[in-house]
Amino acid sequence: MTMDARVAAAKALDEVIRQGRSLTTVLPHWQGKVADRDRALLQEICFGVARWFGRLDAIAAQLLRKPFKAKDTDVRCLIFVGLYQMLYLRVPDHAAVSETVSATKALKKPWARALVNAVLRGVQRMDEAAFTELDLDPLVKYAHPDWLVGKLRAAYPDDWQAVLDANNQHPPMYLRVNCQRQQRAEYIAQLEAVGCQASELPYSDAGVVLAAAADVEALPGFADGQFSVQDAAAQLAAGLLNAQPGERILDACAAPGGKTAHVLERQPQLAEMIALDQDAARLERVKQNLERLQLSATVLCADASQPDQWWDGRLFDRIMLDAPCSAAGVIRRHPDIKLLRRASDIDPLVILQGQILRALWPLLKPGGMLLYVTCSVLPQENVRQLRRFCTEQADAEHLPIEAEWGLAQTFGRQILPGQAGMDGFYYAALHKKEIPG
Repeated sequence: MTMDARVAAAKALDEVIRQGRSLTTVLPHWQGKVADRDRALLQEICFGVARWFGRLDAIAAQLLRKPFKAKDTDVRCLIFVGLYQMLYLRVPDHAAVSETVSATKALKKPWARALVNAVLRGVQRMDEAAFTELDLDPLVKYAHPDWLVGKLRAAYPDDWQAVLDANNQHPPMYLRVNCQRQQRAEYIAQLEAVGCQASELPYSDAGVVLAAAADVEALPGFADGQFSVQDAAAQLAAGLLNAQPGERILDACAAPGGKTAHVLERQPQLAEMIALDQDAARLERVKQNLERLQLSATVLCADASQPDQWWDGRLFDRIMLDAPCSAAGVIRRHPDIKLLRRASDIDPLVILQGQILRALWPLLKPGGMLLYVTCSVLPQENVRQLRRFCTEQADAEHLPIEAEWGLAQTFGRQILPGQAGMDGFYYAALHKKEIPG
């Protein structure tokens, strides 16, 4: 027996809030419980509620007499599911109210029926002025946690509102054509032949943007490895690394392997590519992607900050460090970051990034290059991290990145969410100087 999509959404969101699990982790389970035709609806509701959680919470609070107990978070989420349908999906109010109220039965909390009905009908009666007044608070208007709004406002005094707004948009769907198999123009022609409108990305020689999102497995050539799904900003990494024939390359923190694969597609004559990650489950994705794309790499499950446990003593010509980070630049793709990330997470991440940088630097040949990458927009994880490292490391030399994309920093370049349609990413290149002994 299939489950109603609204019930499944409430239960999935309850897991995110109470157990701290990501939507990427919990959604497949709940999608398996709803009818096939409702899977897309379930994803849209879950992502939408996560995206607008702070605003939905403020609206509901106008009509609630007291906060929910932790054990009733599922009811709270169900109310938000109803509100999201009414305010953002434009489901007719009577249908949204009726279906959401009916869903309380599946939660086995009969007392919630009257409460859910009262809150949703109360919102029906709110006029435009009431919503406008709520939105005077930027925390409500942009539905971001206060700590993150504060950090963005301090870092980007002229752009913070644009960043918050971009985080709340549905992101474009980008593809990366496997140029070992065919040229980008050829693949765009294939897409158009099946009625899928697409165009070239300006900053990637293999990138394609779709006019509308599509089921990736329904697109021509996916199973045969003709393309991968990858954001435009992430597609910049392989070009910046610029691997050359015969080189030995390390991709540290490589899972799920998109950048690893892109480097191999661009340069098939490497001596060796090592894809390293300490998450065994995510490394399976790396292996699957490489197999589908018909590419080869050495895949290692190990901690990048502990090279004495896995390094064979042979130096690398280039290292790409896709550092663990807050992911504050990819909120539009993963809106549950707003619910899962805490201000207290940032300092430990900064410490870990520094540890990995210092651990990998001795593995790089003199004259070699390290590319530091994050999908964050927070200066602590990016420009400040690189400034500190270069100050401490006598043989580390910053290589300015000359490009038309992003914002030049004293160290590296920062892309803000939405700039040229891209996710928020940071790149910095470091050259290892040869210091006479």
